[in-house]
Amino acid sequence: MRTRITRLLTVLAAVVAMLLAPGLTTPSVAQAANDRSARAQAVAAVADVWNPPSNLVQPLNEVWNHVESTYGDLYGFRNYGWDQIMANRGSVNYCVRWESDTPVSATLRDQIHAALKKQFGKWMAAMVDNGAGHNAWPYTNVPVNIVGWAVKNRSTLQWTDNSVDIYTNMLDGGGAPQCNPDCGRFFHQDGNYSRCPGGASRHYDQSLWLTEGFGGGAGGDWGQRMGRAYFTGALSQENIHIYLHEVGHTFGLDDFYDWTPTGQCCFLMKAGSAAQITEFDKWMFRDFWRRLKYRYGL
Repeated sequence: MRTRITRLLTVLAAVVAMLLAPGLTTPSVAQAANDRSARAQAVAAVADVWNPPSNLVQPLNEVWNHVESTYGDLYGFRNYGWDQIMANRGSVNYCVRWESDTPVSATLRDQIHAALKKQFGKWMAAMVDNGAGHNAWPYTNVPVNIVGWAVKNRSTLQWTDNSVDIYTNMLDGGGAPQCNPDCGRFFHQDGNYSRCPGGASRHYDQSLWLTEGFGGGAGGDWGQRMGRAYFTGALSQENIHIYLHEVGHTFGLDDFYDWTPTGQCCFLMKAGSAAQITEFDKWMFRDFWRRLKYRYGL
């Protein structure tokens, strides 16, 4: 340990000396990328906490090797759920896309909001150990704010208060109601919401897209989509497993349609094999964070 610390101090001293040297020029983009990698390695030497159960080490390595070999822009992509939360300094904003003519009472609206917050919170709880964020994760609680609803007809929503923004007759290319693109992070990943009527505070990072008759689910940096009847029928369940699975994709986790990591038969991200976040899912989630945290200087 002492030798390791000595080496690290030597590296840091050299970096400081370079920064203080007269005539230092601005590095190129390529140099900056190399420096970033070096900084990440230096930080990892003292700050990385990686202590999964021993039986999960091999399958976790297999998963990450698979991700690195199959994702087209793994490290360049900048709109994972991690990026959204960090940009908001510890929260996430949702807009509900209600692709259905089924009426929504104020009570049902509030039940959907409560379920959304609870289910999203299950993934966030996976990043907390003994009241502290795991491996430099800076948040022990990530509030979920529902800022809007999108419907075809205003009459579908049976409330009159202004607790959320309401978007009507704003349809995507397939004719489904969508929240105002001017307020969506998917469309404005630079964080410029100057054209959003409510400003940055009313922007949404993800959509909960509930479609009448939709089977299964879909998920990505834009949010999660599933059947309207499925989600509203599961509001009282402890785990809304299709939603939970799709949120995993929002944060970058992969599907496992054609292979299974060593020793792992049943886990949430292997669709149909588990109905809740398992220990293996939790450590895959944590592994994704530790591979990206350097981009936030952590």
